[in-house]
This record gives sequence, C-alpha cells and structure tokens, in this order.
Amino acid sequence: MDIPATHGDKLKALLHNNKLPASDKTKVKDAIDKYAIWRDALLHLEGKFDKIISDSVELLNAYKNYIEIDLIFASSEDFLYRQKGQLKLDNTVLEEFLPLLVNCIFKEKIQEQNIILGPASCISGIRFDSALAIETAGGGIVLKQKDQDFAISRPLYLKSSHYPSFEKSINRETNIAYLACECKTNLDKTMFQEASATALDLKSAVPAAKYILLCEWLDMTPISSGTTAIDEIIILRKAKRIGTGERQNYSSSVERISKIETYRDFLVSHPFADDTFLRFIAHIASLINDIEENEILGRGYF
Repeated sequence: MDIPATHGDKLKALLHNNKLPASDKTKVKDAIDKYAIWRDALLHLEGKFDKIISDSVELLNAYKNYIEIDLIFASSEDFLYRQKGQLKLDNTVLEEFLPLLVNCIFKEKIQEQNIILGPASCISGIRFDSALAIETAGGGIVLKQKDQDFAISRPLYLKSSHYPSFEKSINRETNIAYLACECKTNLDKTMFQEASATALDLKSAVPAAKYILLCEWLDMTPISSGTTAIDEIIILRKAKRIGTGERQNYSSSVERISKIETYRDFLVSHPFADDTFLRFIAHIASLINDIEENEILGRGYF
C-alpha cells in the first residue's frame, strides 16, 4: 500500500520555504534524514500484536520529541515556533503515524478488502439541486465532502441521470469513510463542538461508520461524548496542556532556551501511551475483522 508521506511532505516543503532562517536549514535537512529512518523503521516492524504497538509508540515518542524539542523549541530563531500552526510540522507526525501503524497490524485484511488508509476527502452528505420546471443534468447531484485527518475508506464513484441510458449524466468521485479520525494537538471546547457536527454529518451519510476524536492534550473540561455522534475521544498522552501562563514564557528564543529542560521534562513525563493506541486499534478491529457465528452465539449478543 502506498501510505501518504503527510509529515515528510511538510518537512520537504519547509526546506524550500524562502522564509526559513538560514540557521535552521541544516537542522531541517537533518530532520528529513531522521524522518526517513523513522518511517522505514515503522514500515518494517514485525512481531505479535502487543509488540508492534509497543515498538511503534516508542518510535513515535522519540521522533515526536525530536521534532518538537530539538527542531522547533530549541531553534535560535522564532520562525519555526511561531509558525507551528501554519507549517504543520508537529501535528502531521501523528497523521502519518496512524496509517503506518494500522497497515502494519492489519496488512493482509487491508489488501484483501481494497482499503485506503490515510488522510482523505470523504462524503458527508448528498443533495440534488434540481427543479421540475427546468431539467438539470444528473438531477443536479452535489456531494458534501469533508477532509478527514485519518480515514479507513474506499473509493466511491457515482453516476446520476434522469434516463436509464444515463444520457445527460453527471459523474462524481469521492471516498466513503468507514472510520474517520480528527487529530488534534490540543482539544478545546470549540474543537469538540466542530467535531460533534462533523461526526453527525458523517453518520448521516454512512450510518455504520465510526468517528474517533484523537488528541494529544486536553485543553478543556471533559464533556461527555454520549450525546454526540462521536464514538470516543482518546487522549493519547493522558494529560492536560501546559498552562497559558507557562506558554507565555516561550515567546522568544532566549526564553525558550532557558526553559528547554523544563519543557523536555514535561513531554518526556507525558509520553504517548500504549493503551490509548490499543483502544484506537480495537475500534478498527471491530470494523475489519469478520465475526464468526459461533463467537456471537458464545457471547450471546451482537
């Protein structure tokens, strides 16, 4: 499977960004080399289920800390830190990691079922902009689509016409997501509300789909997802975000360098947790794996 290089593409684009300070270029080149080693290691993981999870999360923690601390936070310039949101260096690490992990665990099933892994624009609604007084080609079919940070999907090709011969037809191409994930670095209340609306749209179009909200850090008071279409919210580091008062001390490179050990200690003491990814993988297993009749009868429900 051709797994997208979501994070790697951002690194390579950064190297050719004319606003990148000269002093950071060598560090970005080094990061590209380390990225290639990290991706290759993930592609070649082997062993039992639990070992793959453990080894992959260990690789994720080491590489993510390198990007966040050594590349961005420790820079002698302010460009990388202040433009984090625009450059999307740190948050795309997780977006690239997820399909690599899922492919490693479910490789045979994915190949058998023609499944696509990774970021995808997926259908979240359909309408027909058509009126009786004026014949509109294909009934004016319009697709509503949403870019998903990570999806387990299949291609979907639609053709619409008022005629059985498909004269005056409209062709549309999209993807249908059976599991979609929103990946957030810091989850706040506004993001939660937006994700709730996205999950509802997805399930209105594909009722059997799952919608998982993944975040590194919690930046809000926990709210029950039971009243929403979100299947689960998983806090990957099991921790809250660094407080606003402390983050204000990171505004300049001088201040950041003086705080780098404190920042490093915080990240290292709140790593990505193996069991949070086990929960994520369990959701996928429930979709991909066939359930035998004897298993259903044995447990007494389905």
